[in-house]
Amino acid sequence: MEEIRIQSLSDTVFERMEQAILTGEFSVGKVLTENGLSKELKVSRTPIREAISRLLQENLVKETQKGLVVSGVSASDIIDIYDVRAKIEGVAAAKCAECISAAALEQLNDIVELQEFYTAKGEADKIKRIDNDFHKTIYDNCGSVIYSEILSLLHKKAQTFRKISFTDNERAKKAAEEHREILSALFIRNGALAAKLAVEHVNNAKSSILKILNATKGE
Repeated sequence: MEEIRIQSLSDTVFERMEQAILTGEFSVGKVLTENGLSKELKVSRTPIREAISRLLQENLVKETQKGLVVSGVSASDIIDIYDVRAKIEGVAAAKCAECISAAALEQLNDIVELQEFYTAKGEADKIKRIDNDFHKTIYDNCGSVIYSEILSLLHKKAQTFRKISFTDNERAKKAAEEHREILSALFIRNGALAAKLAVEHVNNAKSSILKILNATKGE
């Protein structure tokens, strides 16, 4: 039972550290130490070590001469993430059109209505959360655990950059419109159309993020 308790705690610590890195709370270049993390998270060093091992595997931290340093997700990583998503998200949407239940479609409709509501109010944090729900529902209902796992991981890794995109009012409105169009294709079970719209949505999101990043560089 002790082993199970430690493993559960290491999962919690890993998720907390992963979230801190992906949201920018732990900034790129930040030096992490077992002792410092143990004090900050109020846990022993054993689950910290377990979590660090997993973060190294995910390339979110790296070992350097300075010690353990946050590497996070770079702009070039984002390009790769969106390129991969563009290749496979359309397939997932097409598969989803074939097997999604009526109840899940109604759930998606509720999600899109909430997204449209928060978009009108310009609440970027809530838009990002609802955007997560929209994509996760499609991934979870595409009939493939593999597609769902891969796409969920990619979507999660891009969360800081996605939030930046949603601060652009025009992009936020367009994203809501694109989700509505994808939903309409799913309602009529048109897999080819759902795939086409999903790929366009991913590519538009990528273009929006790169535009913002390039503008930031120019400041």
